[in-house]
Amino acid sequence: MDHALRTRRGLLVVLSSPSGAGKSTIGRKLMEEDPTITMSISATTRPMRPGEVADVDYHFVDEAQFQELVDTDELAEWAYVFGYRYGSPKEPIKDALKAGRDTLFDIDWQGTQQLEYAFRTDLVRIFILPPSMAELERRLTGRGTDGEDVIDYRMKRAAAEIGHWAEYDYVLINEDVDQCTKKVQAIVAAERLRRERQPYLLDFVRNLVEKPN
Repeated sequence: MDHALRTRRGLLVVLSSPSGAGKSTIGRKLMEEDPTITMSISATTRPMRPGEVADVDYHFVDEAQFQELVDTDELAEWAYVFGYRYGSPKEPIKDALKAGRDTLFDIDWQGTQQLEYAFRTDLVRIFILPPSMAELERRLTGRGTDGEDVIDYRMKRAAAEIGHWAEYDYVLINEDVDQCTKKVQAIVAAERLRRERQPYLLDFVRNLVEKPN
């Protein structure tokens, strides 16, 4: 069989973790080392931050526009995060899956549950744990971007988020970000090779048996 015809089905890779546990850094490293993986661009009601680009970092919409996306069932998942709504448009996900492209999602457990409902067999769920709650608080404090009240809120939210760890396919402890990234890469490499993600195998095996020479 021509290698050009060996197009596998795409993969949806979810990275979830409490804020500060490292999912964003790991996701960025993953995409830097494998440019075939792209980040899902979410729609959000959050205001644009300095340096962000519309339709590159996020699809920035107002509340009415976001509600229309919900009402017309155009989102695969959505959730409130720190007072704003975030959601993943369905059509780009479907297009990537058909084209054999892999998509990365930086979403919480609520979004993961909804994404699982819509794309279960295409989904790989990875949860990132901090080595300890003390280390998580140290990382949040070290950012220097949040006050004590915000850090306290994030720590309380972290405990609730960690409670959903058993809902994921893989759970990693992020003691070293480079080593944790390598483990995520290994998971992605293995998941790409799953039989159900290689639809061309049926014809390949049939030809192999019927035309042994």
